[in-house]
Amino acid sequence: MAPLLNGNSYANGLSQHLPEDPSLVQARFSDVPSQLDIPVSGFDIGEAVEVNLEELLDDPTELCTLLEQENAAKFFWMTIALAYAKQGQMDHSIEILNRGLTSLNRGNPKEKLGPLSLMCWLYLWKSRQAPRMVHDGEAIGETRLKDSYLQAATGVLNEASRINPAFPALFLARGVLYLLRASLQLPSKAAAPGVPDTSERVEILKQSIKCFEDALRVSAGKNIMAVLGRAKAYYSLGKYAEALDGYQEVLYRKPNIGDPDPRIGIGCCLWQLGHRDEAHEAWERALELNPDSKIANILLGVYYIHDSSHYAITDPAFGPIYRKAMTVYTQKAFKLDKELPLTCATFGNYFMMRKAWPTVDSLARKAIEFTDVNPLASDGWYLLARKEHYQDRPDLTKVDEYYQKADQARGGGDKGYLPARFGLIQIQILQRDYEGAKFRLEKMIAQSKSIEAMMILGALYAEDVFRSQSSGLKEDKSTEVKKAIALLEAVRLAWKDPQKKLTPDSSVLVYLARLYESDQPEKALQCLLQVEQITINDMPDKDTPPSPSMDISEWHTQLRENLSPQLLNNIGCLHAHPSLQSSSSSLATGQQQSHHQTSLTYFQTALNACIHLGEAPGNTAIDTDALVTTISYNLARTHELCGQVPQAQQIYTGLLARHADYTPARTRLAYLALSTSPHDPESQENNSDPSTNINELITTHSSDLELRALYAWYLHRSKKRPLNIAEDPEQRHYKHTLQHYDKHDRYSLTGMGNLYLVTAREMRRDTDADRQKRSKMYEKAVEFFDKSLQLDGRNAYAAMGIAIALVEDKKDFGGAVQLFSKVRETVRGEASVFVNLGHVFAELKQYSRSIESYEAALTHSRDSDPQILACLGRVWLLKGKLDKSPTALQTSLSYSQRALSIAPQQIHFQFNIAFVQIQLAQLMYILPETQRTLDDVMKAAQGLEEAIESFSEIAQSKNPPYPRHDIEQRATMGRNTTRRQLERAIQSQREYEEKNAAKLQEARELREAEMRRREEERQKAEEAREEEKRKVREERDKMAAEARELAQKRAEEERAKEEAEFTTDSEGERVKRTKKKKGGKRKKRAEESGSESDVGDDGEKEKKPSRRKKKARSTEPSSAVGSSAEDGGATKTKKKRKKLTRKGKEGTFKSQEVVVESESEGDTRPTAADATTNGGGGGAGRVISDDEDSDGDAKMADGDDDTSARQQTRQRHRRLIDDDDDEDEEEEEEAPQGVPEEGEGLDPTKTTAEMMDEEETAEGENAKSFADNPHENPVDERVGAAGDAAASEYTEPVL
Repeated sequence: MAPLLNGNSYANGLSQHLPEDPSLVQARFSDVPSQLDIPVSGFDIGEAVEVNLEELLDDPTELCTLLEQENAAKFFWMTIALAYAKQGQMDHSIEILNRGLTSLNRGNPKEKLGPLSLMCWLYLWKSRQAPRMVHDGEAIGETRLKDSYLQAATGVLNEASRINPAFPALFLARGVLYLLRASLQLPSKAAAPGVPDTSERVEILKQSIKCFEDALRVSAGKNIMAVLGRAKAYYSLGKYAEALDGYQEVLYRKPNIGDPDPRIGIGCCLWQLGHRDEAHEAWERALELNPDSKIANILLGVYYIHDSSHYAITDPAFGPIYRKAMTVYTQKAFKLDKELPLTCATFGNYFMMRKAWPTVDSLARKAIEFTDVNPLASDGWYLLARKEHYQDRPDLTKVDEYYQKADQARGGGDKGYLPARFGLIQIQILQRDYEGAKFRLEKMIAQSKSIEAMMILGALYAEDVFRSQSSGLKEDKSTEVKKAIALLEAVRLAWKDPQKKLTPDSSVLVYLARLYESDQPEKALQCLLQVEQITINDMPDKDTPPSPSMDISEWHTQLRENLSPQLLNNIGCLHAHPSLQSSSSSLATGQQQSHHQTSLTYFQTALNACIHLGEAPGNTAIDTDALVTTISYNLARTHELCGQVPQAQQIYTGLLARHADYTPARTRLAYLALSTSPHDPESQENNSDPSTNINELITTHSSDLELRALYAWYLHRSKKRPLNIAEDPEQRHYKHTLQHYDKHDRYSLTGMGNLYLVTAREMRRDTDADRQKRSKMYEKAVEFFDKSLQLDGRNAYAAMGIAIALVEDKKDFGGAVQLFSKVRETVRGEASVFVNLGHVFAELKQYSRSIESYEAALTHSRDSDPQILACLGRVWLLKGKLDKSPTALQTSLSYSQRALSIAPQQIHFQFNIAFVQIQLAQLMYILPETQRTLDDVMKAAQGLEEAIESFSEIAQSKNPPYPRHDIEQRATMGRNTTRRQLERAIQSQREYEEKNAAKLQEARELREAEMRRREEERQKAEEAREEEKRKVREERDKMAAEARELAQKRAEEERAKEEAEFTTDSEGERVKRTKKKKGGKRKKRAEESGSESDVGDDGEKEKKPSRRKKKARSTEPSSAVGSSAEDGGATKTKKKRKKLTRKGKEGTFKSQEVVVESESEGDTRPTAADATTNGGGGGAGRVISDDEDSDGDAKMADGDDDTSARQQTRQRHRRLIDDDDDEDEEEEEEAPQGVPEEGEGLDPTKTTAEMMDEEETAEGENAKSFADNPHENPVDERVGAAGDAAASEYTEPVL
């Protein structure tokens, strides 16, 4: 039995040390946050970019660029790398760390220790996931092995050790590295007793233990991972007791640890020590805490398989245990499909699929011999025909006979058996009678619209097209293409009809894919993807991999490995098709990369499918080696498209190792070598110069047009352009190709046009003769471009060549924009189109549009073209000089630096950087102080020093881009003039900023003082308002209390008076109490007064109107007396008012008519009769003398002031006499309530209506005055709350 794994991977352990809640188990990467805020410079303080670490980008380039631009700390690099590692994207994580290390090179070297340590762990992780050795059928170097990742981890670890060998994290990483390296070593032979084992594996494990102990020492024994690593090393050494102690120590000290799980190691140690049941308990607990633990599942499967070995196969106990091991834990669900037919025809079809020919023959003949139904006999004959048709060497005579009999058994002719007629057509096709087969099929389609007939006829037309393409004959097969597509698309459309219940046929889709491939590759891809899905759906269950425990994408990948390698290869090729890539690149670069990654996946899966196909027994008809070669080449080409050149070179090298004469692989290797290092002295010394290789290839394969095109490209890059175009080796090569190999070679024609275009561009144009000669050269270039376009209308390079020639010759930049825009719309995804547009916009000084075009070109070139970066730097420089914008110049400097970083050997890129720095320094000098900062000027001064040094170096170089003298003069000017200018600018800027800072501080202090003063005033005003509100509330509460008190007092007096005035008669009713009236003069006066007031117009005595009832109906809130009387339930007495008039010469007043009191209780102004007839307390009035009356008339007529009227009123009240006669008269007439307001006099000339109008007007004015000033007391100081006069002015209360 193989040794068990010790569980240095996933979950669980002994039950006595386990947490009760599985959720408490710690998960890997649990400390990685869900989001991260990256601070952004140049904005407000606190401005940050939020990055969602749970939904990361497929390409981390943007994140890395952001971190580099913001000079992010190592924490951000490591956190994002951990987030990618959490999602299993280790390659992206390592890429981020590499970018981060490059960014951290400018800081303290110790800052790199953390990222280096993390990168080392990622390499160790990748090593655990990588294969140990190359699979059968795979090329060497095609798959990265464990040892490769361990070497990478060793390099990273050594780099970190050079910075700080005592860094604590390095001890643990070095221990794990030794542990994994030991696992690759073969076990040593058993040594003699007493002789220590000194093999390499044991020594490596000892070194691993020492590293773990060092990690524990520096962490004071707190490093749990070091304890786990030491236990694993002891387990590898066979010291299981020591290993068990280590795992138990980890579980005891940290019971919540779940990944790696010490319970796995505890179980393995117990198993090795012979305690199998205890090991089972540990693994069960591990599975309980982590049901997805692959290690726990497989170990429990091993346990139950071992347990089942104790029973015989025939034992009933064997079955359940073994079934549990295979289905529950090892996830191998194996079921046999038992599909048996019930009739002879059904069984015949079933065994036809199984190719059990004797059984089919027997069942078919029984159906023919024993049936009484002709259709069944037809089926029998049809089975025999199919059985004979399926043979490797069929007897076509018998097949034709059986199909004929099957058709005749159903009537023959138009009523015959359609499948048998198809069989006859297939026999014609086998006999190459294509025209006869087409005739029968067209007749069948015209009669029945048969889907099967349309399928076969469409396939025949498609085969005609394919034969014409393979023969090389230029025949017009557009009609056949249209017919084939129409027929096959009609069949495809019929599949969607649910009533027909048709099953899709993959052959139809394959034909359509081949027909669409050249003109509509996206439709071809859709067809092949549908073929893939159909094949997967028809795949037997035995070929379907188990899926519950793996990722869905991985499961689909394993599922595709059972498909046809040819199908997978074609799908991968269509995903990488140039037309498809150009259409997707117009939308997003990420989508283009997605297509490339999908292509890589399909090609890799196709290689695995070739391996499975080669391992299949009895499969010798397919040349798997040819498939592997083709698919590997396609895989390498896709790696090139993705920018993964080393992987592509490895695959090409592997192909050449297997097939040394494989020219396409040699050609691509030569191209890659030339594109990276066309002249490498080191490679020349090793006899591996790329130029030597390409020369050997062109010598041995001179007729290969692809190779000749590559050689022309090499000449274009490596040659020195001569003055005479006839002496140009590139031109001679193109001419030789067109004359001796292919006069229609499009690459050579386009290359010739480019040569003439470049030559014309560099020709002199001083005189008219020179300009005319130059125009003729442009015309020659246009001729070559036009011929290339005639051969290939989609040749973007030829179209752009014509546009460039016309623009440079005619200087029509506006027309150039239109031409290039049309080319851009026609050919998508071509960077050169955008570059040319950028050039034209720059000439038109439309710098913003030029920048957009260059950036689009840079996107299509994957941000790696230094020439485009240099163009961007130039346009930003022009824009900055035009706008006098330091930001634009800094952007120009950034692009120039990027160009130099990509091509450091190009000295003109270094010159560009120095030139931009000089321009930036000069701009900083001329800018006013308000548009620059001291920091900007200081940076410009620093850049100036770098520029001076760069100019000095460039002037001393071998081939400077400009004359040495000019460059030295620039350096001298910067060293003398510009440097002094910047020094003065720094001094002035410093003084300006200091003064400005002082002014700002002073203004800030003044503003703060003003704000404090305003706040204090606001608080005081608020306090004053609150105090005023408090006083108003108190006054209102006091007034309300007084009103309630007075209303209560008056209500009590009203009830007392009512009880005194009314009594109960003999019948029990309440009647008004009457007094016996005395005779005499007073009695007569009372009678006269009563007769005058009680007699109406009709001469009858009228009932006196009740003043009290009128007041009770009032709605005014100021009627406190009326409301109190009503609430008290007292009976209201009738009241009236008398209008006073002159009575003869005596000057006395006499009542003329009854005046009803106003409905408003708030207006309690009495009439003139009230003032003269009654006192304050309701006593009877007396007779006023003539003198007194005259005085009153005079006061009223003259309109005395308020004081005189008030005094006169008070004097009249004091002269009232209370005697018995007056009391008798009071019982008949009720005294009026209230006295006149201040300033009111009695005008005897006014009627009663006029007086009432004046009272209503006064009421409205009082109400308005109260509404305008709510803080004033609404009750006159001389009137009580109920509307009467102040109680102090009366001898008794007024009721």
